[in-house]
Amino acid sequence: MFYIWLINSEKGMFSKSCQYAINAMIFLAAMPADQERVGLKEIAQGIDSPLAFTAKVLQILVKANLLVSIKGPHGGFQIEDRVRKLPLGQVVQAIDGDAVFTSCALGRHECSDSFPCPGHYVFKPIRDQLTGLMTTTTIEDLAIGIRIGMAHLNGEVNTY
Repeated sequence: MFYIWLINSEKGMFSKSCQYAINAMIFLAAMPADQERVGLKEIAQGIDSPLAFTAKVLQILVKANLLVSIKGPHGGFQIEDRVRKLPLGQVVQAIDGDAVFTSCALGRHECSDSFPCPGHYVFKPIRDQLTGLMTTTTIEDLAIGIRIGMAHLNGEVNTY
């Protein structure tokens, strides 16, 4: 029952900021190699995110050294090759911290194998699997699906 709630949660597993951050990173990683920079408006539209909210999220990613921001008329945001190869978990940690990987599913301050909450043994394997996926799946892994048309970031078909 708990597992079904986790999957069907309308809010998702991550905060809205984290969802937008992940989508923005994938969007930028999926861009053609010859496109150096992408403007804020294009990113917000590409991930179906409010402009002001997207700007705040992108600045956090810049401060975390996950994106580069270039100011000026030919400026915009870009993702470096080294970042494309980083695990998705680094984006999650930059925005939401490590709570999704370490916290109690029911929000208890003290929850462990020796002092478990009622959902501990149900949630722990899911959390461990999520942690594994977030440390082995790279931003580039997800961008490939966008490039080949097998995945989408908004209601439109991306044609890069």
